[in-house]
Amino acid sequence: MPTVLLIDDDPDLLASVRDLLEREGYATLSAADGEAGLARFRTGEADAIISDVNMPFLDGISLLRTVREEAPSLPFILLTSRDSEIDEVLGLDLGADDYITKPFSPRVLCSRLKVLFRRRQPEASPQGELIERDGLRIDTYRFEVSYEGSPIELTLSEHRLLACLVGAPGRAFSRQQLLDLAREESAGAVAPRIVDTYIARLRRKLEKAGGSKAMIETVVGVGYRFRSG
Repeated sequence: MPTVLLIDDDPDLLASVRDLLEREGYATLSAADGEAGLARFRTGEADAIISDVNMPFLDGISLLRTVREEAPSLPFILLTSRDSEIDEVLGLDLGADDYITKPFSPRVLCSRLKVLFRRRQPEASPQGELIERDGLRIDTYRFEVSYEGSPIELTLSEHRLLACLVGAPGRAFSRQQLLDLAREESAGAVAPRIVDTYIARLRRKLEKAGGSKAMIETVVGVGYRFRSG
């Protein structure tokens, strides 16, 4: 039974989401502010986090930044009352797996969470797929990525997007195609330009591991492709 950590300073919203998730079979932990949420996260009990952005003591963006330093692949959904593409890009750039603007239906939130957990499950063959190319090794069963033996910590969306690109070297994918593959249609409507944020993060992580940003090539007027060799 997955355990979801809910962090929000609105007690009514916290209670309604907690009740829904527990009816759906999840165990829940809760915290009323960012600092309390961080302490809960550090117990190691949470399999995913759903956090508000605007909170006392420690805001959701700062919390996300800390969580990503300590648990790069832990599913993380941000909630916000702001309706701004800049805010969304900021959240995704720091590594949020999804982003939902208030007010929202709790069932929509539950659906998004199911998508994130489903991505962690092996598909088709119980052995998953192993992609090895140009020093990159992508294990889609274990959700592990490395470059020349050096591990690369990715979020679930980043992993899905990189596996798509590396699995079809030379093929140009549009932003919309990559967005659908990285987030799945049921993850909700998000501007295709958000893919640029995912790509920027992937390039930085590849370079940090010893690879090259040029491995993921921009195709002007189309989108992106993996440049092999």
